[in-house]
This record gives sequence, C-alpha cells and structure tokens, in this order.
Amino acid sequence: MKTIPLRKLMREPTMVKKWTKAGQAVSVTDNGEPLWVIHPAEKPVEDEDERRRGIEEVFAEVMREPQSKISLSKIIKDSRR
Repeated sequence: MKTIPLRKLMREPTMVKKWTKAGQAVSVTDNGEPLWVIHPAEKPVEDEDERRRGIEEVFAEVMREPQSKISLSKIIKDSRR
C-alpha cells in the first residue's frame, strides 16, 4: 500500500490514479494521521454467459408474476391522451 499526504494528493491526483489503476491501495494522511484509504474499483463482469444467466433469471421472475387485467395496448393508448 502506498502512502501519500493529503496536500500531495490535491496537487498530483494523477499519481494516485496511476497507482489505483495498477491495483494498489493508497493511504492518504493528514499531518501524519491516517485519513482515507483509496482502493481500486472492481471491474464489471464482462463474461457473456454470466450476463445472459442474470437476464434469464430476471425474465423468469417476471413471467412468474400474475398477469395484468389491463392490456398493454390499452395502457399505451391511455398514455397518449
């Protein structure tokens, strides 16, 4: 973990950006006292199978809900008035 004073963070934020982009956590201090710990953000899941599986679960949940008594075409027509 890298340590940087608050003043240096304010003057050189790109340095902290480079460290976190490389996967390192950065400790920010103020007058030698720990203030914050900045961690790199987690990257979003890009796996197509996982994304598709999530969509299928949501779709299955929606399909289990009771059917509406009002037709979709009526809802659309009413919204256009």
